[in-house]
Amino acid sequence: MTRESDYIVALSRLFQRSVESMDGAEIAGYLAANSNLPGPRGNLELAHAFASVAAAHCDKNPRGVWAFCKELVAIQPAEAPTNDPREFLPFCGARAMGVIASDQTKLLPEALSILRGLSRDPRWRTRESVAMALQSLLQGQPARTLKALRTWIVPGDWLAMRAVAAGVAEPAVLRNRSIAEAGLELHKMIFERLLAAKDRGSPEFKVLRQGLEYSLSVVVHALPDEGFEFMRLLTDADHPDVVRILRENLKKARLVKNHAEKVDRIAQLLERKAHIPSAAP
Repeated sequence: MTRESDYIVALSRLFQRSVESMDGAEIAGYLAANSNLPGPRGNLELAHAFASVAAAHCDKNPRGVWAFCKELVAIQPAEAPTNDPREFLPFCGARAMGVIASDQTKLLPEALSILRGLSRDPRWRTRESVAMALQSLLQGQPARTLKALRTWIVPGDWLAMRAVAAGVAEPAVLRNRSIAEAGLELHKMIFERLLAAKDRGSPEFKVLRQGLEYSLSVVVHALPDEGFEFMRLLTDADHPDVVRILRENLKKARLVKNHAEKVDRIAQLLERKAHIPSAAP
């Protein structure tokens, strides 16, 4: 069984059997057994299927399904470390929370609160699931989600900021121009925090920097005029992390293939600023 449609059929049967009591042991076992972990890539098709089926069954048992998702995301790293099959459970739980709360308005505040906590999880897959959940929320509840994400951008909370950057860096989300504009503004806020950082050597800061090394290009591609102007302004920062982030984004195919002249212009600015004349003899 490899196709997402097959997973939907199997999960629907499992949910149907447990919809009254929402005893999720069998569902959790199925998810872990088919997680593809340990391994380099978790079963994303299964995670998407779980989110879809969980959202569909919210009509029958909203409290039970939501409580089950909360149980999944509460599984701690000590119990489900990185690359363990059970690590897939909080991944699925967070993914489903995003899909469910994108439609269930009353659940949005709690979903955002839980996701903000999960954004700081030491497991990288759990952090990725937060970004995916935010993408669902941005499509279903854009205004309220964007308002909340601004509050995630605070000094030192690098992993939460990484979640914001990754959450808005999704082409399907950025087709909405107002979201694209907000996504660029969020990146500007994040760079402001980055430029003022005192703990650039921390692992959390490195995670944010690595995220920005691709997320900026996604937003700039969606808003090329405003985006490249922001990149131009960033070249004035004379900051090693900003220079690295800009150079990595300029390598991305989405910019190189679609905005070659603008890419060359920013690259030339970086080269000129990097050139230091030799001291006079």
